[in-house]
Amino acid sequence: MAEAPPSAGVSSDEIQKRIEEVEFSGRQTGALLGAVIGVVAVAWSLFQLWIASPLPFLFDFAIIVDVPARGIHLAFGLVLVFLLFPRTRAQAERRISPLDIGFAALGGFCALWVFIDQEGLLAGAGILLLLEATRRAIGWPLVVLALIFLTYSIFGQSMPELISHRGVSPARLVGYHWLAGEAVFGIPIGVSVSFVFLFVLFGALLDRAGAGRYFLDLAFALVGRFRGGPAKAAILASGMTGLISGSSIANVVTTGVFTIPVMRKMGMPAVKAGAIEVAASTNGQLMPPIMGAAAFIIAELVGISYFDVIVAAIIPALVAYIGLLYISHLEA
Repeated sequence: MAEAPPSAGVSSDEIQKRIEEVEFSGRQTGALLGAVIGVVAVAWSLFQLWIASPLPFLFDFAIIVDVPARGIHLAFGLVLVFLLFPRTRAQAERRISPLDIGFAALGGFCALWVFIDQEGLLAGAGILLLLEATRRAIGWPLVVLALIFLTYSIFGQSMPELISHRGVSPARLVGYHWLAGEAVFGIPIGVSVSFVFLFVLFGALLDRAGAGRYFLDLAFALVGRFRGGPAKAAILASGMTGLISGSSIANVVTTGVFTIPVMRKMGMPAVKAGAIEVAASTNGQLMPPIMGAAAFIIAELVGISYFDVIVAAIIPALVAYIGLLYISHLEA
């Protein structure tokens, strides 16, 4: 019989702290700011549940669809980003500055202006604020990539002949990137409004209710007694955690703090123990029903239902985990 996971050795607070070390979760909030962020987050969740339900059509009240719904969705996101994420990580322990509050208000206003007037002229400021919010929440790589393509769009006539084009005026470029079907208020944010937010909310509620820890305990109960049990339990737990989480990093940290020490205790080298956990957690994004955001975008772009994407993903996901289980068996 394999030993049970060291559940008493690592608390949920320590797990959350390790997740925050890998995925920067923003500034340390005081009571007032924490309350404001909580109210905004709850309001965002209620708004998404409202527009996803049949109630607006039953009561013929507050029917918000398409671009207006996307504008409100983005407004909530921008407000939360500027309230949660400081300009630099070094300022995470400082009080929120008036500049961040101003950015939050202006970002929300720019996004809501699409709801008020789709012909407004705040697109330029909105794009700049969106880039700054992206930098704070995700980092520089995506922002630099976006700036490169924006520069290429404007100065295409000055590029080498192989990649040159006639160029686009800044005014036309800003208008296109703000309102076109492939732009800020295009298909990706439409998918987020219709699918991603609801599935992430569902997964977050399950995780906070203890489903992640339940899956871990269940995995050890099912396969812990077999040869290479801890490794197989790590794979099985990551797969079941992938049912409710679209984040590979959170999957690694949530299950890895328990499974990696047990795999090492049974004699598996540290590198292999870490590799098994990472591979299993990364494959969690393939595990229906809550997969990575790309799955929702595929459904929208291809014009099929998300259920069809789930059906198509089941076999590859199962094959991936069966392969990992077999590899861990051979290693043991």
